[in-house]
Parts: sequence; structure tokens; C-alpha cells
Amino acid sequence: MSTPSQEMPHTATQAGARSPMPPPATIPSGIALPPGPGPGRRSVSLPAAVRGLTGRVSVRMRLTLLYGILFFFAGGLLLFVTTILVANILNHIDVVGYGVTDQELREFRRQFIGQTMRQLVGRSLLALAGVGMIALVLGYFVADRALSPLQKVTSAARRLSESTLHERIALEGPKDEIKELADTFDAMLERLSQAFDSQRRFVGNASHELRTPLAINRTLLEVALTDPEASDDLKAVGRTLLVNNARHERLIEGLLLLARSERELTTRTSVDLAEVTGTVLETTRKREEEHAEVNIRTELTPGPTVGDPVLLEHLVSNLVENAIKHNVDGGEVWVRTGVLDGFAAVQVENTGLAVPAYEVDRLFEPFRRLNTDRIESAKGAGLGLSIVRSVVHAHRGSVYATPRQGGGLIITVRLPLG
Repeated sequence: MSTPSQEMPHTATQAGARSPMPPPATIPSGIALPPGPGPGRRSVSLPAAVRGLTGRVSVRMRLTLLYGILFFFAGGLLLFVTTILVANILNHIDVVGYGVTDQELREFRRQFIGQTMRQLVGRSLLALAGVGMIALVLGYFVADRALSPLQKVTSAARRLSESTLHERIALEGPKDEIKELADTFDAMLERLSQAFDSQRRFVGNASHELRTPLAINRTLLEVALTDPEASDDLKAVGRTLLVNNARHERLIEGLLLLARSERELTTRTSVDLAEVTGTVLETTRKREEEHAEVNIRTELTPGPTVGDPVLLEHLVSNLVENAIKHNVDGGEVWVRTGVLDGFAAVQVENTGLAVPAYEVDRLFEPFRRLNTDRIESAKGAGLGLSIVRSVVHAHRGSVYATPRQGGGLIITVRLPLG
């Protein structure tokens, strides 16, 4: 990320053959496009191609074409009926001639009717074509006008997320099918908003209620451990309970942070991911006794974005702590920041046990651990990557992880530039 000439592998296979202690990889620049048709691919049949083309045509264009087809059908039917009526009228007109025979009169009448009908049909077809083109243009604008309320519903649905469920369409106009659709959509948003608010309040209130007894338990245990008359067995039990209590406190703090990160951002300031990461790493280095067996390498370049600095600090902290906890003795962690493809990016790569590709997405779910870590719950509460994903979504960014060749993970976070 520090120089434009750096290329970054995206998948585990692209990471290439590395030594057990490889040099740091660069951030993936994107996903490769699928290959084109080859010998092993089946050709698409004509009906399937037609259906695919129909699926790509917009509703506005389909309505315009439908209006045009109906107009030409009605115009053609009207022309057909008019032709029959005019022919019938002409056949019943008597032609009177002086000085000509009946045969000449019949021939004159036949030519007159034939020439009149040809001119009538030809000019009517030209008029139908011209008016039909005008009808297609008018049909396009009529369809656009009729679909404008649906476009408003669509744009509102596209803007909505869990943090913007308070917005409503509030469509005004006659009580037709489109207004009924918009009102139904607003009612659904109201129910979703209430459900999410209720869930967040429950998590927040439950976490706050649980913090008090845990703090009391910690105080009592610490006092009991300082009692000189306490036996060794009692102190051993007290230390075990204190460690268990600390784990529960971390779990409660994680739940509180998760509930906060899922709400709409109330603080939006300019933040440099390099500065945030530097602060997190400085705090981490002060606890060297906890991770002395892990070597941390950094490559920090400016990555400006806009968001909540506290939440972004928790994001980077969880990534770094996750990389340290799920590592091996003598392992390494690479932390990088910068700008990637028009986004502010931070990437954390770590050595460790091999991670199956099918397990990667599940790691971002709450309380999810690898099969090898489900018993070792002391490593964490299983909320670290869930908090990362929640903070990223609150900042309208993206996060993805790929297994690293030789074991471990490469986790990349992209946020909008500030």
C-alpha cells in the first residue's frame, strides 16, 4: 500500500508459495472476473437468451413497448374496419355516364374503387406509422410519470439500513395501488425499527445490569485473596473465580460495544486510520508480557476517513488482538493502513493454524469460533470479529477475510475516504 507498484494477492492460491515466515503480503486489489466461454461451457439457447434480454429491459421500456403494441394493434384494427366500410360504401355508389356504354362504366367504376382504396390504405398506413411514433414517445413519458412513485419507494429502500430505519416514504397522492404499497412498506419499516430498538435496548440494559454484580464479585474476590488467614486451597479457588469473572466482564463489555456499534453514528469526524492504528499498537506494546512470543510488523500510510474515532479504535484493536490471540509461538502479525482502490483501508495479517475457507464467513458471527477453538473459550468471548463487522457496516464500509497460505488469516477493512 505504500507504493503504487505493489501488487496484492486476493486469494489463498494467489498468495503463492511462501516460507513458514513469509514477508508481508499487500492488500488485495479486487476480485478477478470469471473467465469467458470456453470449450467446457454450454452455449445459451435462443429462448434463454431472449428471456435474459427481457430480464434486462426496464419496466419503463416494457410499458412503453406495450403501449406501442396496443396502439398499433388498435390502429391496424381501425384501419381494417375503415377499409371494409369505405369499400362497402363505394360498391353501393351508382355511377351515371352519358355517351358511354355499361361496360365502360363498370370498368371506370372498378378502376376508381381500386385506386381510391390503394390511396386510402397507403396514406392510412403512413399516418398510422407517424402517429405510432408519437404515441411511443408519449407512452415513454406516461410510463415514467406512472412509475415515479415506485422510483421514490425504490430509492428510499436503497438508502435504508439498520441505522436509518427511522426514515419513511410518506407517499402523498390518491389512495391507489402504489400508495397502498408505500404505506405497507412504511408499516413494515415501523415494525422493523421497533424490533431493532427493542433488541438494542435489551442488550444494553442486560449488559448494564450484569456489570454491577460482576464488579461486586471481583471486589469480594480481591479482598478474599488479600486475607492472610485464607488457606492455599481457598486462594486457588479465588484466583480461578477471579479469572472467570474477568472473562465474563470482557463478554459484557463486548456486548455493550456490539449494541453501540449497531446504532446510527452520532459522531462523525475526520479520522486517519494510520493514527488510530498507531495509538492501538502503542497500547498493545505496553502489554508485551502478554504477547512476547508474537512479532508485530507495521506498514502505516495515511488512510483518511470519516466516522467515530472511538469505534474505529475498537475496530483496529479487535483485529490486532484477534491476530495475537489466534497465533502460534514465534508467530508474526502484519498491520497495514493506506488507500486502496479509492477507499481508506486497514489490513491485519497473522500466522496461525490453517483456517478452512468454508469457516471464514462464520467467524464474523457472534460467539463463533473455529472447531479447534471451541473448547479454548478463554481466548475470548467470540465477539471480536462481530464487533468489527458491525462497526464497518455502521461506517458504510466493507470487510472480508481470506485464509492465509501456511495458516492464519488476512482481514481487510475498507471505509469511504474522508
